[in-house]
Amino acid sequence: MFGNYLIGLREGLEASLVVCILIAYLVKTERTDALKPIWAGIGVAITVALGFGCALEFGSQEMTFQAQEALGGSLSILAVGLVTWMVFWMRRTARHLKSELHGKLDAALAMGTGALVATAFLAVGREGLETALFVWASVHAASDGTPRPLIGVALGLATAVLLGWLFYRGALRINLAKFFTWTGGMLVVVAAGVLAYGVHDLQEADFVPGLTNLAFDISSTIDPTSWYGTLLKGVFNFQPDPTVLQVTVWALYLVPTLTIFFAPVGFASGKKKVKAPDEQGSHGAQPSKAS
Repeated sequence: MFGNYLIGLREGLEASLVVCILIAYLVKTERTDALKPIWAGIGVAITVALGFGCALEFGSQEMTFQAQEALGGSLSILAVGLVTWMVFWMRRTARHLKSELHGKLDAALAMGTGALVATAFLAVGREGLETALFVWASVHAASDGTPRPLIGVALGLATAVLLGWLFYRGALRINLAKFFTWTGGMLVVVAAGVLAYGVHDLQEADFVPGLTNLAFDISSTIDPTSWYGTLLKGVFNFQPDPTVLQVTVWALYLVPTLTIFFAPVGFASGKKKVKAPDEQGSHGAQPSKAS
């Protein structure tokens, strides 16, 4: 449940901040006439995300067991790839998110109503589709037959909306760089579990070999139905009897991804750190005197 709460909080806060920035900019520039197209674009984005999630859930129920496992495994791996890209992207751009959105909104205001709707749709829709896919993959991996994963997501989204509203009202100050760094790191841990379970699905679908080659089996020590087994399953997608391939894929993803993610931003993005103006002035070459 905690893992799903984190997904809802993290993805929901990204969307909430985008909405707050767009609305605040229009209010401050006295362009409140453009609020309706913005809300229309946001509404379309939410509708598309919900429709995408419903299509994944109900569409998969009409398939055979093997096809369901193949689809679940493939989409889980795709979801992990998208979320990994997202956490790295947000870590690099969190500081400049406001100016980037302002630039896109200025261009949309100049082009008209349709461009405003498209800007809001694209800004919120990406987070919505990523959330729908990753939540579906995470709930599919939990597969405990209870509504707890969905409750966790709903609570996370509700918390994100509340934080976004407080942020807009000026009642809350958030260090976005630190927030997205630490929640991103936790989300990488969750994603590693989803990735391992995705591989297990592909093994059950006979797409990948090694289903009977277990790395260990501690089912007698950690009961999956116990409270601590449920907790480990909900947070880490822990499985007491994983295959060798699952453990290998989990470790090969988690260790290097966390190492790069918590490395300095310049290293992770492949760019050198740009010196601040005062650093450049103090360490740079002194201007030559006029003759």
